[in-house]
Amino acid sequence: MNKLKNSILFLAFLPIILLADNKANAELFGAWTLIPPVVAILLAFITRNVIFSLFIGIFSGTFLVNIVNGDIFAAFVGGFMDMISKMIGSMADSWNAGIILQVLTIGGLIAVITKMGGPRAIAKALAKKAKTPASAQIYTWVMGFFIFFDDYANSLIIGPIMRPVTDRLKIAREKLAFIIDATAAPIAGIALISTWIGYEISLIKDAYATIGQVDINAYSIFVDTIAYRFYNIFMLAFVFFTAYFLREFGPMHKAALRAASTGKVSRHIRHEEEHLNQESSTMAPKKNVEYSIWNAIVPIAVLIVVSFLGFYFNGLHSLEGEALKAVQADPYSFASIRDCFGGADASIVLFEAALFASIVAIAMGMQQKIFDLNEALETWVHGVKALVITAVILILAWSISSVIKELGTSVYLVSILSHDMPQFILPSVIFIFGSLISFSTGTSYGTMGILMPLTIPLANAIGINYGLDTNALNEYIILNIGAVLTGAIFGDHCSPISDTSILSSMGSSCDHMDHISTQLPYALFVGTVSIVFGYIPAALGISVAYLIPIALLVLALTVRFYGKPFLKQEA
Repeated sequence: MNKLKNSILFLAFLPIILLADNKANAELFGAWTLIPPVVAILLAFITRNVIFSLFIGIFSGTFLVNIVNGDIFAAFVGGFMDMISKMIGSMADSWNAGIILQVLTIGGLIAVITKMGGPRAIAKALAKKAKTPASAQIYTWVMGFFIFFDDYANSLIIGPIMRPVTDRLKIAREKLAFIIDATAAPIAGIALISTWIGYEISLIKDAYATIGQVDINAYSIFVDTIAYRFYNIFMLAFVFFTAYFLREFGPMHKAALRAASTGKVSRHIRHEEEHLNQESSTMAPKKNVEYSIWNAIVPIAVLIVVSFLGFYFNGLHSLEGEALKAVQADPYSFASIRDCFGGADASIVLFEAALFASIVAIAMGMQQKIFDLNEALETWVHGVKALVITAVILILAWSISSVIKELGTSVYLVSILSHDMPQFILPSVIFIFGSLISFSTGTSYGTMGILMPLTIPLANAIGINYGLDTNALNEYIILNIGAVLTGAIFGDHCSPISDTSILSSMGSSCDHMDHISTQLPYALFVGTVSIVFGYIPAALGISVAYLIPIALLVLALTVRFYGKPFLKQEA
């Protein structure tokens, strides 16, 4: 997910804000509001340098905003100053600061457990089971399900653990990054308890209020939408099929063939791209030291357990009124845990958990006499430095998101949606618009905040116009809600300016644009299947009990017969 949750308060009042400056800018600039995301995305694919692309994308937007009376020089100076202001603002935001600290701290944690030989021990243990490229990919896929509560943690933890295994089996880094990315936001988005739920439920509840339905169970509606999260479900299945059949197509097949035939797991490995290279002199495990899987399992287990406890207690302190009373009455019920998780500040909790896990890892290493305190801290700092580039990219991604919001890019995209929409096509249009907005802006949360207040009233009006009865109307609205939430996931999963995609690239030590260029065709294919075998027939009244099995069969057959083998013995 690209979770640019840099301002939950902003997004909560987004419909009101959109009616002010953003709407005025969207009307003033029209199609020109598309310049920043288009420039950033095109340059990213052309130059394959995401930092340069984001920088120019940000400046193009601030330059546009500052054009006054055709004074190009003033616009240039003002645009530059405005760009700096947005970068500083991104860093000053407490949520963003927490995310940066979380990323850097997890980098330090990974460096320490790498120095302790934990990942290498796990790699050796998994090597006994993951003896084939298929089993290694499936194990990576399964691990994604265990870290379901947050997509950031998913992206940063699995890559460094599984990379030695996949490298040994000559699995392309692009495929590893794809598996990680495809089991991050898609799983977090449909998990019954995660850091996403509170925000999604609040959007659903507020949007229903606009059609006069105040006393609704927003969480129950959220659960009902899971059956209509076609992209999430189909993407998770697609990953499994590619791993099971060991077949790929498009750019991913070229990457897989390169890795299998030459052993070159990355198209071009430069020193600066090996962010967490285990062979680094600072992080490499010492010789003559007995490696233990517990040196990785214990710190990561601490990270997960402390994260869960942190989500609960941090969220508990944020609750008030009836919600707080309900939790106090039954603190360990599923509903209470859900409410606490939804109200938690994930940026703070994950930073705290990563820092505590780092302390535990350092203490374990010192107790085993693997290193002393000075060497441990030096290793930890080395791991932090290795992910500084990630922090830079995140700051730029947040900054371009701020520019896009100011210009009203998303408002413009939504404004071209026709109000005379056929009933059966609306969910597909919502999904496509959600995908376009999230891909262009790199934010799933922003996409949800923009489309949800528009989708529920629109779906309700169209359903009534087409004479749907109460049950059919409720199901139709839920279908469209699923389209919003799933379309938002699309961009979070494959946009080059999505922070989750960036973290997946960094966690797997894969060139970011190689990851995007190989993943995008897969995302487009699964998105198309989601429309053709999901949203269109579902809107026509066909049950998901039939649609999902049919779509899964289509995915399996496509991979098996259209996909090409890449291993020598299968060629």
